[in-house]
Amino acid sequence: MGTITSRKRKDNSTAYTAQIRINRDGKTVYQESQTFDRKQVAQAWIKRRETELAAPGAIERANRKGVTIKKIIDQYLDEYEKIRPLGKTKRATLTAIKETWLGEVDDSALNSQKLVEFAQWRMSKEGGGVQAQTVGNDLSHLGAVLSVARPAWGYEIDPLAMTDARKVLRKLGMVTKSKERNRRPTLDELDQLMKHFFDMQARGNNSIPMPKIIAFAIFSTRRQEEITRIRWEDIDESRQAVLVRDMKNPGQKIGNDVWCHLPDEAWAILNSMPKVEREIFPFNGKSVSASFTRACPLLGIVDLHFHDLRHEGVSRLFEMDWDIPRVSSVSGHRDWNSLRRYTHLRGRGDRYASWKWLENLCG
Repeated sequence: MGTITSRKRKDNSTAYTAQIRINRDGKTVYQESQTFDRKQVAQAWIKRRETELAAPGAIERANRKGVTIKKIIDQYLDEYEKIRPLGKTKRATLTAIKETWLGEVDDSALNSQKLVEFAQWRMSKEGGGVQAQTVGNDLSHLGAVLSVARPAWGYEIDPLAMTDARKVLRKLGMVTKSKERNRRPTLDELDQLMKHFFDMQARGNNSIPMPKIIAFAIFSTRRQEEITRIRWEDIDESRQAVLVRDMKNPGQKIGNDVWCHLPDEAWAILNSMPKVEREIFPFNGKSVSASFTRACPLLGIVDLHFHDLRHEGVSRLFEMDWDIPRVSSVSGHRDWNSLRRYTHLRGRGDRYASWKWLENLCG
């Protein structure tokens, strides 16, 4: 049973301290107190807390010491890395989050208000001044941790905290998905890039065969990191297909190996490469991207990324009247709905049919 004691404050007002003490077998197993300005409120608090503490396991949970979000993230990074390696972006994001003030919050104290406050802080100057898309990515990665923290490890995480926070943030326009790019290179821009890199090769200034890699990226629809991972042993000549290792996928980035068909142009470029190492394109993916990124401003090409070549390649197949199953057999998309974004068509037919660089690329 709870008790209430009163005392006079310095300003002559009365404070009412409500105290709950629970004994079992002659020992105090739990006690808690709180001070109120009104006696009726103190009585209501005692009644509510006694009801809550009467629930099975309530006292054990109340006595339990909290675990910080930082420790939960550390456990997630440690245990899940052993099961399935995490992507660099996810690991970097979670590592950054755990070092912020949110990392010091106890599991039982994490609620939707705290998450909304964190999002607002991230968009402020003190928190980095990030955009709504970045906030959305932060919460997405943190949400993956919280979703397993309660059922897998028994931490006191409010299962509705993230859901409620997202609802509020969406209404405030503080959480958005990353904007989908629809940039496609023009044939003139590709001609400039090809001439630039062929000239560099002629001068011996670039060991990476960028013309072949750029063209292969378009015709195969492969990402730069996928291109540099392809091995000679990954080729199936009977099916004109290649095994794309660790293909990017929202739910599985590591061990997601997918067989993809190679259109004739990509197949010809692949077979023109010398067999000197295990990989067909034995180069660093970041170096490929850096070389492409440096070239564009030199040539006056604005806002073109290497990844836009994949968009170009998939859109090209649709312009050639390939149906969705056939396109996905090349691109590797599992969800055909995700192919809807490749609708920035520039007419019908294959605009690369008489591309002047093909003969040099496959020779």
